[in-house]
Amino acid sequence: MNKKVIAALLTAGVVGSMFGMNAMADDLGDPVELTVTLTAVSTDTHAQAMMKFKDTVEELSGGNITVNVFTDAQLFAQEEEVAAVVMGDADMTLTAASWLTTGSPWVSMFTAGYLFNSYDHMTATLNGEIGHSVFEKIGEEQGILPLGAWYLGSREISLTEDRPINTPEDLNGVNLRMPNSDAWLFLGKALGANPTPISFSELYLSLQTGAVDGQDNPLGTVESAKFYEVQKSITLTNHLVDSVWPAINMAKWNSLTDAQKDIIMQGVEAGREYCDSTNLQKESELVAFFEEQGLSVYNADIAAFQSHVMDCYLNDPISADWDMDMYQQIQDLGAQFLEGEATTEAE
Repeated sequence: MNKKVIAALLTAGVVGSMFGMNAMADDLGDPVELTVTLTAVSTDTHAQAMMKFKDTVEELSGGNITVNVFTDAQLFAQEEEVAAVVMGDADMTLTAASWLTTGSPWVSMFTAGYLFNSYDHMTATLNGEIGHSVFEKIGEEQGILPLGAWYLGSREISLTEDRPINTPEDLNGVNLRMPNSDAWLFLGKALGANPTPISFSELYLSLQTGAVDGQDNPLGTVESAKFYEVQKSITLTNHLVDSVWPAINMAKWNSLTDAQKDIIMQGVEAGREYCDSTNLQKESELVAFFEEQGLSVYNADIAAFQSHVMDCYLNDPISADWDMDMYQQIQDLGAQFLEGEATTEAE
C-alpha cells in the first residue's frame, strides 16, 4: 500500500509550500488553546488519532499549544460541527466533503460514490497537490480550512436482517440511514436505497428499534460503535473510500505563527499515520471478527454498483458545479493505481 505518499509530499515540501511553513520552532509566539469538537465516539480510530494529534502538538510545542478534545458529541451534534468551527465556537473538528457542499457546491464531487478506487488513490489525491488546492479554496470560501485527509475506511452496507445486497436493485425499499446532509442523502439514493437521515449519536438505537433497516459505515466504525450487536449481515460494496478531514477555523489558523502552523501540521501527519495504519489493519481482520459474532458477510457486484452510482451523479444537476478537468485528473491518477503504475513506493 502507498502509505508513504504523504511522507514523500512532506519531504518534497508540497505541504509546507501550500501553507507557508518554513519557520523555526524557536519563535512560537503567544500560547494558543485549541478546542476540538468531535461526534466520533472515543473508541473510534479517528478520535484516537485526534488524541495522537493532541499529544504530538503539545509535546512539540512544549506546552505553547494546548489541545482540548471533546468526543461523543459532547459539544455539538454532527450536523452542527462545521458551523461551530466557522463561527469560532470551536477551533477544530474532523469533517468531510459531505458537510462542506452547502458552502461550496463543487465539493460534491468528493462525496460521489466510487470516485476513488482504493486507499492509495484517495490519499494520493487528497494529501497531494489536488487535495491542497481543494482545501485552500474551501478555506477561502467558507472560513474552515481542512489540513489533510485521514483514512476512515471503505464504507460498506450492513442490515438488521440477514440478506445479501448484490446490485443496487437489491436496496429498493431499504430504509438506509445516512448522515443528514444533501450530499449524503444523494449517495444513499444513488446506491438504490431509501436514504433516511439520522444523526450518528442516534444510530445504534435506530437500528435496535427498527427505525431503519440498515446503515453504511466502514468496518472499523461498525466494530467500534458496536453496530454488529444489532445487525445480522454486512455486504462489502466499497462504495466510498472514506476520509475525515482535520479542519480548523480560518481566522484561528491565520492568527498562528508559522512555527505554530508547522507544529500543527506535524500533529496532523502523526494523526494521519496512526489513523491510516490502524484502519487498514482493522479492515484486514474485521470480516473474520464479524463472522465470529454471527453476522453473514457478502460481496456485492462492485461493477454493477459503480456503473449505476456514477451514472446517477454524472446525469444529475449535482455534478453541474464539478471541475471536470480535476475529475479527469483524479480518474487518470486512479488508473495508475489500478494498473500498478504508480511510482511511489509503499511503506
